[in-house]
Amino acid sequence: MNISVIGTGYVGLVVGACLAETGNAVVCADVDQAKIDGLKRNQLPIYEPGLAPLVERNQQHSRLVFTSDVPAAIASASVIFIAVGTPPDEDGSADLRHVLGVADQIGRHMTRELVVVTKSTVPVGTAAKVAAAVARHARHPFHLCSNPEFLKEGAAVDDFLKPDRVVLGVESEQARTVMGELYSPFVRTGKPIIFMDIPSAEMTKYAANAMLATRISFMNEIASLCERVGANVDHVRKGIGSDPRIGASFLFPGPGYGGSCFPKDVKALIRTAEECEAPLQVLEAVEQANDRQKHRLFAKLESALDSSVRGLQIAIWGLAFKPQTDDMRESPALVLIEELLAAGARVRAHDPVASHEAQRRLGQRVALAESNYDALAGSDALVVVTDWNEYRHPDFARIKQTLRRPILIDGRNLYDPQKMVELGFHYDSVGRPASPAAVRPAATLVA
Repeated sequence: MNISVIGTGYVGLVVGACLAETGNAVVCADVDQAKIDGLKRNQLPIYEPGLAPLVERNQQHSRLVFTSDVPAAIASASVIFIAVGTPPDEDGSADLRHVLGVADQIGRHMTRELVVVTKSTVPVGTAAKVAAAVARHARHPFHLCSNPEFLKEGAAVDDFLKPDRVVLGVESEQARTVMGELYSPFVRTGKPIIFMDIPSAEMTKYAANAMLATRISFMNEIASLCERVGANVDHVRKGIGSDPRIGASFLFPGPGYGGSCFPKDVKALIRTAEECEAPLQVLEAVEQANDRQKHRLFAKLESALDSSVRGLQIAIWGLAFKPQTDDMRESPALVLIEELLAAGARVRAHDPVASHEAQRRLGQRVALAESNYDALAGSDALVVVTDWNEYRHPDFARIKQTLRRPILIDGRNLYDPQKMVELGFHYDSVGRPASPAAVRPAATLVA
């Protein structure tokens, strides 16, 4: 099948490479010539495990082609994925200019009957706008499909190749047949392709992300309350997560959610609800709770230091919003860094893959260390923000010896509080007792 993917960002690049992997002829087009030139040399603009080998292998076998000639990519295709960005506008709504710009070009340059697929995350009602933009210039029939992506950064390739479900919003038998055939190699283990109307498919993406964001913020609020009443959020999480109606996923407290999806999609869904005069008050509270959560690490640090951070150096482990990605969009680390700098502190940070992105965002305002231990030199405290695997079992004796003060703020609850106290650290985490008197035995499951 001849497929064109317009947009080579996070979603477009994964979609193009994975569809090429099943034998399709895929053209990925983007107006950013420098990005295209890099991709042709197998230089990826993002870090995503497993993606680079797919791009290199499929380029080598001529199943995957990169171009900046968007009209030519449109002209050659029988299926076109729109995978350009939908950044939040000033009022929180999704900015559809890029999506509708691509739709206009599709109408102008299509040369045959097409299936036009919106892969970008777009609000309910966008498909009608895309259809109108294509139809203004179209000389051939076209069929719309809404195909929301459910790709987790750090596991996007596996999520696409082995999805837990594929959601397809279609309104014609042609679109249903073509898209069903396209996705059939990925659901051979019996996972469902869920066909529905287009507005429902558009809503499904936002509803899914809103639910996950709600679970995160709920647990962060519960963690805050646990700290006040002397409870341990780890015990609470296990207790409620064992209920099959709730489940254990997305119940880990932390420094707040970030990334390219949850913050943007929550804002967009709130805005859509306001426009429809059906306010989502629960989701508004979720957003407020997440904003508060991102400031808690700084508060914990000030409390541990028992003084101003002015003139001190703080080490930070982890800059990406989550492990296995270099994405720093809406990262809690950025909030903490800005608070530290504004308060007169110096910051020395480490991240296994996001240092280049941090350099671009922060310039010389933050010292970037080659290793996580290098970040400790001359630092008065350590804050763990991202739960990279290499931070899970560090050399605590080395940490204590290198830090000027044995202060460790654990934003991801990676370490055992009792052990940290026994090792002589002033240790604080999220929703768990820290002092020796408050530490209780771990929860156990009895058969």
